[in-house]
Amino acid sequence: MFEIYQSSFIGMWVILTTIMIQAMVAIRFHRGQRGGYKPGIIKPELNQSSIVFRSYRTFQNSLENIVPILGMTFLAIFAGYSSFKLAIIIWIYAIARIGHMILYYKISTERNPSPRSLPWAIGFLAGIYFMVDLGIFLI
Repeated sequence: MFEIYQSSFIGMWVILTTIMIQAMVAIRFHRGQRGGYKPGIIKPELNQSSIVFRSYRTFQNSLENIVPILGMTFLAIFAGYSSFKLAIIIWIYAIARIGHMILYYKISTERNPSPRSLPWAIGFLAGIYFMVDLGIFLI
């Protein structure tokens, strides 16, 4: 039964691996900051101009966004949701999150929306579509 979801599983692995990479990047920059390192504490004076801040926010944003996608993915698989649709949604989300990560690391701006908002919005809209379509499927 689960082999039809192989592409979705690989996509979820990519998403979770991306989050692990973000954690490692955030740890590296956090430990390398000037003026002392305190585990789990980001200096309040940091802003978008700081890679410490941006790497931390990238990781936190991914943690905030993975919960609904992961939960709906498990629900979809156990409910027999279309493996083709699920794979497309997960891969769109995975690519969008990677794009968001890269742009968040590279772009230092307080402007909102910024170019990094586009991949974030694509991932968010994929999640909204997934939520609605899965809800309709379950009804």
